[in-house]
Amino acid sequence: MVPPRRRVRLLPPAGARQHGYSYLAVLFLVALTAAGLAALGQAWQTAAQREKERELAFRGGEIARAIAAYARATPNPPPQYPRRLEDLLSDERGFKPRHHLRRLYADPFTGQPDWELVPEPGQPGAFSAVRSRSEQALLREIAADGSSVKQARDLLFAARALEAAGPASAASAAGSAASR
Repeated sequence: MVPPRRRVRLLPPAGARQHGYSYLAVLFLVALTAAGLAALGQAWQTAAQREKERELAFRGGEIARAIAAYARATPNPPPQYPRRLEDLLSDERGFKPRHHLRRLYADPFTGQPDWELVPEPGQPGAFSAVRSRSEQALLREIAADGSSVKQARDLLFAARALEAAGPASAASAAGSAASR
């Protein structure tokens, strides 16, 4: 006769019970890493947005200064404003071509040199200011002149603000013109 088999239940070794805790610790570490990376990504996105806004102010200010220089370089009064952005690159109105702008700056928000040209009153077809076509929201809510801005297209870069300031303070006025 064969003795009946008994089922023996073996307990796992003492160290084997801790594998579940190690798994939970790894999951917690992964969750903390994901949260940290999400926060870092948000900080990078904010920094990139601020850089685009600074670049928009610089490029718009440069174009406004070029428009003012174009108007000052008019051979006969009254000052004439450009009809196209390309007129700022090469001004053929005099004996010698003048270059008021080195290159066409791209709008940092659209990536294209597709600035909206703001018409000059009294000169059909000419423009005296530019603004971005982008409707992207800005981080800053108040412009340098105290006006409220919500979108990139709310900032107006006008040559008239630079002309009123005069040539001596044109560089400092460009900063305030950038926020209109």
